[in-house]
Order: sequence, then C-alpha cells, then structure tokens
Amino acid sequence: MGRALAASLLCTRVSCCSQKAIGFVVETKEMEPLLLVEDKQELRTMLKKALERAGYTVDEAPDGAAAIQKVRARRYLLVITDLKMPGASGLDVLRETKQADATVPVLLLTAYGSVEEAVAAMKEGAFDFLQKPVDLEHLKLLVKRAAQQQELQRENLLLREEYSTRYGFPRIVGEHASIREVSQQIQKVAATDSTCLLLGESGTGKELFALAIHHLSPRRDQPFVALNCAAIPEGLVENELFGHERGAFTGAGARKVGKMDLAHHGTLFLDEIGELPLAIQAKLLRVLEERRFERVGGTQSIDVDVRIVVATNRDLRKLAEEKLFREDLYFRISAVPMTIPPLRERGNDVLLLADHFLERFSREFGTASRDASGKFQLGRLAGGSNRPGCKPRGKGFTRKYHERVQVE
Repeated sequence: MGRALAASLLCTRVSCCSQKAIGFVVETKEMEPLLLVEDKQELRTMLKKALERAGYTVDEAPDGAAAIQKVRARRYLLVITDLKMPGASGLDVLRETKQADATVPVLLLTAYGSVEEAVAAMKEGAFDFLQKPVDLEHLKLLVKRAAQQQELQRENLLLREEYSTRYGFPRIVGEHASIREVSQQIQKVAATDSTCLLLGESGTGKELFALAIHHLSPRRDQPFVALNCAAIPEGLVENELFGHERGAFTGAGARKVGKMDLAHHGTLFLDEIGELPLAIQAKLLRVLEERRFERVGGTQSIDVDVRIVVATNRDLRKLAEEKLFREDLYFRISAVPMTIPPLRERGNDVLLLADHFLERFSREFGTASRDASGKFQLGRLAGGSNRPGCKPRGKGFTRKYHERVQVE
C-alpha cells in the first residue's frame, strides 16, 4: 500500500480520521443552555451572570410551573432549581425533568434546615444539592461535573450506534480510478453541511463512505447515528426516527428519544431511504428545510442541528416519477450525489481487499498470513466475475476461506 492513495482518506483508519484530517478546524461544540429556576429575582440574576461569565448559556424561570413548561419544550444541558418555591416545587421540577429526559442532571439549591429534603430528592435522581448562600466556585464545579456526566450518559446511549462502525469498518481500501474519484468528492463535500446522496448496489460499502464524510467534517467529534429504513416495519419507522412523547400511544409510559435527537450536532445516516414511507418523507423534508421536528404524539417543535447523509440502491428519480417517492424530497437530497462502484468494476482492488482481510483475520486467529499465490486465488474467488449479476463475496467469504485453510 505504498502508493499515494495509501496516505489519503481511503487508507486512513476511520476511527482516527478526526485526528488525521488535514485542512479542517475543529469547531467548539455548541453547548445546550442551562435552566436556572429561582423565585427570588436578585439571586437568580446573580447566579445567571456568574454562570454566563463561566461560558454557559443560561435560560431562566421564575417558578416551578414555568420551569416545567420549559423542560417539556426543549432540551437542556442541566437544570439548577431552588427546592422550595410557591406552587410547583423543585421536587416537581426534578420529576418532570427526569420524565422528559433521564440524562439531564438536576442540581438543587436548598436553604438551611432543608438538607434532609434535598437528600430525599437525590434518591429520586437529583445530581447533587448546594446550600444557600451559594458558593459560586462550588456551583461552577458542580455544573461542570454534571455536564460531564450527561455527556457520558449520552455517549453510552450512542455506543450501540457507533460500536460496529467504529470497530467493524476500520478503513476503505482501494486504488482504482473510480474509488479515487469518490475519495476526491468526499473530501470536498465533507467540509460543508450539504445533504449527501450515496448511490450504489447493496454491499458496495455506502455506510463506510458516510462514515468517512462524517469523520472528515467539522462534526467529527459529535455522534454518527445510522438507521436502516428497510430494516424497520413501516409502522415503527416514525417512532424510531423521531421518538415519541409520554402517552403518545398505549404503552408509551415515558418519552423516547429518537435517532434524530441522538444525532443532534452530529450526522444522521439514513440507509435505504427509498423504503421510507411517504408520510415520513414529509417530516424528513421539514427537518431539511426548517431544522425542526415533532415527536410522535407531541405538539412542541424541537430544533435540531444535524447533517443528513442518505443512501439507496434504487432509482429515486424513477420512483419520484411513479409517485412512490416525494419529488421535492428527491431534489432536496440529490444536490450532491455520489455513486459507489461495485467491486467487480474496480480491477485489482479485489486483491488489495483480499490482502487486507487476510491480514486482519490472521491477527484475529493468531495465524500467519497466506502467501501471494494464496491471496491471488482468494482475490479471484472473493471478487467474483465481471459477468452481470455476479456479485463479489467480500469480507464474509474471506473469513470463511481463512477458517477453512486453518483446518486444512
């Protein structure tokens, strides 16, 4: 792999793209606001100024009822609330916040003599409590810790989304002119926020190229969330993509965060978008145009900052002409189309892939790699034929071959 392309995107480990990408400046993560709930205006104003000087964006509420409305309407980094207030108490705010999003930490401000109540509130999920008069340095320390905890919890939610892509697809391998062309397109489009359309047959690695776009973009440090539209029953796609509110349907006892929420600030990859129901296509179009959506059963519009990459093996233009795909959505997502070539059209790339997977499985099984003739034979077998309809068998076949030769 000593050629020029080996040093480019296609031979860089995807998990390291964020560190090795050249020409992009890492942007500071846009931080969600804090919600400060305090019925005493002077104290609320003082705390708000202190937190803003520390670099946080602060939204405020003068009482518990107003705070409850706010946590229902949008997402917050964390909530800081007085425990005792007229009407809805800090405990009510805590419960409602946890009902809306269990990952949001809640800090309680307590007066002297109410520590026992604060400890009881912590058993219901409060992050910590702080006695009045408030020590501002201690407050800022707790806010920092609470924010870190929330980030960790959200990363754990995303782990299932990113685990297979982070470790299952270590790199794109190829030196054919068609792959070089796609590589150049990816490097150009990654720096923008344009919606990308990846076209190609099943098995050409469209999700891997979507990952490359994400890891070369300014959003590289944010979530990459994938959804296969063909793998989910039609009646569940909307719920999986947008989530639902408590009580949206029978059995919906709590709010569920959808893929769109999980991809906030990052990249959402929608594979097999041609299978998306028409009704859901309309909601997706709104996200692309207005950057907002509603959960199933919800009435509040939720702002979202997400880059969308879509893929399909179908002819979307033909589907649009047949009224099976929204024409307006098609034109919205096809501004930057890229076609991923099948392996049978990539010449000797099949040998590079055979070499790559043999080396990988040799390490996995703790065995020596095959010699050049063995790799060539495997490349011919794995690459299939140039005859129409004869598809390459790729990584799965290579693994099976490797296991077989170990027995022999």
